[in-house]
Amino acid sequence: MQTKQVIIIGSGPAGYTAALYTSRAGLSPIVIEGHEPGGQLTTTTDVENFPGFPEGVMGPDLMNKMREQVKKFGTEFISTKVSDIDLSKRPFHVKCENGQEFLAETVIISTGASAKYLGLAHEMQLIGKGVSACATCDGFFYRNKVVHVVGGGDTALEEANFLTRFAEKVYLVHRKDSFRASKPMQARTLANPKIEVVWNTEVKEILFDETGVTGLRVHNNKTNEMTERKTDGFFLGIGHEPNTKFLKGQLALDDHGYIKTMGGHPDTSVPGVFACGDVQDPYYRQAISAAGSGCQAAIRAERYLEALHDKSHA
Repeated sequence: MQTKQVIIIGSGPAGYTAALYTSRAGLSPIVIEGHEPGGQLTTTTDVENFPGFPEGVMGPDLMNKMREQVKKFGTEFISTKVSDIDLSKRPFHVKCENGQEFLAETVIISTGASAKYLGLAHEMQLIGKGVSACATCDGFFYRNKVVHVVGGGDTALEEANFLTRFAEKVYLVHRKDSFRASKPMQARTLANPKIEVVWNTEVKEILFDETGVTGLRVHNNKTNEMTERKTDGFFLGIGHEPNTKFLKGQLALDDHGYIKTMGGHPDTSVPGVFACGDVQDPYYRQAISAAGSGCQAAIRAERYLEALHDKSHA
């Protein structure tokens, strides 16, 4: 079984940046990309907030450019998922779904967090065509337009308030008659003149044509009435789920399943294991912040290996 100095689990801006820095440092990393190489940005159409692209860039194109840059420095890519991992002793033991197994001196986890969706028909195919789970990423495209946000927690209310910077009107659709968000966030939302709450209502269908989303078919669970609402955009504000199930409690996680990192660094509760990107960041969730944390994780891994080497030769 091969023993690698660095194994990176996950791809996207965080994983690819970690691979760029560790490969240039001569550490010959392996990136276990998962079944969706490039992560969530591969489902994003126009990216206008990543530095260096004044005309914008398509999400898949940006990820392909990152991957090609990393590949140039000798990174090995494996298109499978990790099925099991043992972080209880060094070297760490990584098992993949395709049957491959590795030992690793250090592990960098960049498996991201997946947006939660409602499971509606055509929902996924309309991502980037009127459906979004990131107001910060896509709000700019809805300047002077009408949008609907679904949800009743802090995420939905934060998305709705952010969208009022651009949209002419924001409708907040919630299936109950009260929010579960924090009281300050509720007060801010209810006081915003651009936001109108649609209570006791569930989205049942997304209406669309060749240009993208045109409306929603909704059900009022109090009156049992089914109606159609016109909209230019439909934002999911029902949260994200970090992709940490494969860890099976081997690292310290917060109450929502995000990896806890220590003291402002990408270090986890297990020495030699580092985390970067959305899997440890429920707040920013941006490509640029993920890439930055990938750089940090790579540098910490490099210095951890140097310390091990120095210790073994002391």
